Amino acid sequence: MPESSDWYPTCDRAALAARSAFYRTVRSFFDQREVLEVDTPIISRVPVSDPNIEPMQTTDHRWLNTSPEYPMKRLLCAGSGDIWQMCKVFRRGEAGQRHNPEFTMIEWYRLDWSLDRLMDEVRDLVREVFAPRWSELPEVRISYGQALQQYVGIDVHSASDAEVADVGIQAAGHDLQLSRDGWLDIIMSHLVEPALPEQTLVFISDFPASQAALAKVSQNEAGYSVARRFELFFNGTELANGYDELTDADEQRRRFVKEANGRPIDEALLAAIEKGLPECSGVAMGADRLLMHLTGAERISDVLSFDWNKA
Repeated sequence: MPESSDWYPTCDRAALAARSAFYRTVRSFFDQREVLEVDTPIISRVPVSDPNIEPMQTTDHRWLNTSPEYPMKRLLCAGSGDIWQMCKVFRRGEAGQRHNPEFTMIEWYRLDWSLDRLMDEVRDLVREVFAPRWSELPEVRISYGQALQQYVGIDVHSASDAEVADVGIQAAGHDLQLSRDGWLDIIMSHLVEPALPEQTLVFISDFPASQAALAKVSQNEAGYSVARRFELFFNGTELANGYDELTDADEQRRRFVKEANGRPIDEALLAAIEKGLPECSGVAMGADRLLMHLTGAERISDVLSFDWNKA
């Protein structure tokens, strides 16, 4: 009988050691800043409301968390203060070169912090994590509108849906029958992200208001409504997603109802926000993608002990 290799790990011992050192660096980073490490359940009574994320359901009709965001916000409402967490999260169907349905996320929240201050901290953490490979990493901060104007040549705030779709169809190669936001995602992934400067931490902020999710919405200098959020990109990959967190329970309920698409709504979170979510900014980062860059790995499986196919 031929010997099977299905039992064998997908990464080598050097990658395991790199992950161990990475965890120590991250914990030391937050310890030095006196941010409280917390632990929340990975199984919840209700799923995420985001229609772009497909959660996994257990046999007893509970849900594996796609992010620790909802329980962490309940802790914030209960008076936890600044908190952070590193945990496993799960998203159905996300498997490929840079995706695994089970992955590690770093998420943290800072009370009374602006997005600029949070971006400073994200930059500092990434630079510290990447220090063994890159001694210096410059940064660039631009708005979503500036990015599309500079790299694609369109004014995203004034462009019509048809104009956005035309650019998206050219980028994709055919008509995918997407919404405006769907085409903007194509434009970002196919045209903007590949054009961003390499070996540089690129923060893109002030997304269209339609992509606010759990972020506040405000007016930019030109008077257009924008989402108070940012994403961090590095060498062709998204590493982090940060929000100036929405604290209005009524507005959050409206967004949940609009996005739920038949899924139950997290009433516990809404009750907590109604009691009082403090003014805060929060961010989520993909730990495995950070490790891919740190080790020079081509595939996410190269930094996982066992990927989805061998788990």
